[in-house]
Amino acid sequence: MEGKMKKIQNIFLMWGNISLVKRIIIGLVVGLVLGLVFPQASFISILGELFVGALKAIAPVLVFFLVISALSQKVDGAKSNMKAVIFLYITGTFLAGCVAVAASYLFPVTLTLSESVEGMAAPGGVGEVLESLLMNLVSNPVEALTNANYIGILTWAIVLGIALKHAKEGTKRALADISDAISRVVRWIISCAPFGILGLIYKTISEQGLSVLLEYGRLILLLVGSMLFVALVVNPIIVFIGIHKNPYPLVLQCLKESGLTAFFTRSSAANIPVNMGLCEKLGLDENTYFVSIPLGATINMGGAAVTISILSLAAANTLGITVDFPTAIILCVLAAASACGASGVAGGSLLLVPLACSLFGIPNDIAMQVVGVGFIVGVIQDSCETALNSSTDVLYTAVAELAARRKAQ
Repeated sequence: MEGKMKKIQNIFLMWGNISLVKRIIIGLVVGLVLGLVFPQASFISILGELFVGALKAIAPVLVFFLVISALSQKVDGAKSNMKAVIFLYITGTFLAGCVAVAASYLFPVTLTLSESVEGMAAPGGVGEVLESLLMNLVSNPVEALTNANYIGILTWAIVLGIALKHAKEGTKRALADISDAISRVVRWIISCAPFGILGLIYKTISEQGLSVLLEYGRLILLLVGSMLFVALVVNPIIVFIGIHKNPYPLVLQCLKESGLTAFFTRSSAANIPVNMGLCEKLGLDENTYFVSIPLGATINMGGAAVTISILSLAAANTLGITVDFPTAIILCVLAAASACGASGVAGGSLLLVPLACSLFGIPNDIAMQVVGVGFIVGVIQDSCETALNSSTDVLYTAVAELAARRKAQ
């Protein structure tokens, strides 16, 4: 009996010594095989649901206390790089929209429209999206935590953090201890990522199969190709301009350690704890990334801008609508602005496609059919979109700080 226990302990030690990325790949392969061989074993998918559910549950609380603790202990006059980070978020999202529009011109696609998507209400215009964002700012803080409204969570955390700057040291220490405890819980959850991803990929393969993706192969290639171009060409150029060094080590590290988990969780919000850990590993300033990472999960939406632009132009091509250059530029701006209103959950950008389609006079019922196509290809599209969105949250935060350090030398 004692010998068996020792063997089990050795197995756990060997598993723990393997890097998290390698363990995730193992979980991916096992989930893929199980999904193809045993598609009826639906109980396996609960592993993925538990993993994502745990991340989504802890992320709002983590952000709330991290931001409060960071701001309450911030020394007056201490520098942060938030202005540069926000500029990069906006610029990156706009450039992603431009890439998508250019790709759509070079490789136009048309759609076979599905049945209308019922029970979904798309926003009526950019004004409605912006109004929603502003109302989220003043949302009840308890409701904001309950509903994972990160704009509301950030607002109240910033207000409370500033108000607690003059609190007693014991209060600040207690806030720091709570933040550390929640961060430790997050690390425990992330260590379960290989099993969670096993369940997630199993559910995708067993329910969707591989054949459904082949029917929309050209659209998927255009979406994924545009996002890869942003990740591997546009972002490295931005990084090089900022740090004047080879950008690829940083770009690839962000894609590997942030983009990989975001690809499978398909939620920028759920990936916030992962990004926090990566920022800490990179040695970035807590005063910046405690705010920039949760903010990026809401407004840094380059992948969403790609999705919105390509699907709306595909709808225009399907209906034979010619889109001139000035209108295409307006689409880039509209896609960037509306992408900031995309929620940090799976499929959040798709309901903003009708908003972009309205620019071409496409009726809402047709646009909602395009949304239906979006959900069909969402197995790949939304995963890649979230990986791009979430990894650039860390990337742009790092670039802003590294650029500031370079200028200070």
